[in-house]
Amino acid sequence: MKKLLAEFFGTFWLVFGGCGSAIYAAAFPEVGIGLLGVSLAFGLTVLTMAYAVGHVSGAHFNPAVSLGLWAAGKFEGKHLVGYIAAQLIGAITAAGVLYLIVSGKSGFTGIGGFAANGYGELSPGGYNMISVLVTEFVLTLFFLLIILGSTYPKAPKGFAGIAIGLALTLIHLISIPISNTSVNPARSTSQALFAGGDFTAQLWLFWLAPIAGALLAGLIHKAFFDKA
Repeated sequence: MKKLLAEFFGTFWLVFGGCGSAIYAAAFPEVGIGLLGVSLAFGLTVLTMAYAVGHVSGAHFNPAVSLGLWAAGKFEGKHLVGYIAAQLIGAITAAGVLYLIVSGKSGFTGIGGFAANGYGELSPGGYNMISVLVTEFVLTLFFLLIILGSTYPKAPKGFAGIAIGLALTLIHLISIPISNTSVNPARSTSQALFAGGDFTAQLWLFWLAPIAGALLAGLIHKAFFDKA
């Protein structure tokens, strides 16, 4: 239960901090934080919670991470369902709180895209399905390689959270214009459920591509780097 609560709170913080920065602060008149600020916000959520609860649950906060670690032999399969459920509940709860806050704004008429992920017309830069699929696959693959490498027993101790947080920042710097950046099916699901419409219809891609990339990364690490 402690591990599941840690995953709940960690994923809540990731969605609340990352998506919240995009919803409230990115385009705030004259002093908005922009894409750089949103990228940093996502990285900071993972960095801070990695040190806060990483010793409890391993700080996955992402179904793709849990599955990638399982593929690498670093996580027991019997825990997958519980972890993924906790991550989804944490993400959806955070999205609900984000909705409650944004709906209290003066002149509120709707949530718009709500920091949801998409391709085609729903891509911030108008990128098509193939571009978004390749982007999410490649970035999640490297995200897992960084996680697996920085947490490896022979890696420098105490720095994994920094490497992982900076990796997520870089991932967002690359891909916010392409897909609004997922690499995390829980984060995508929570926002799509509230944004609705075509965002929900496109959600399949933001499960398929990150999970496929994570699984391949786990297999690569197990085959080539696990005994290094």
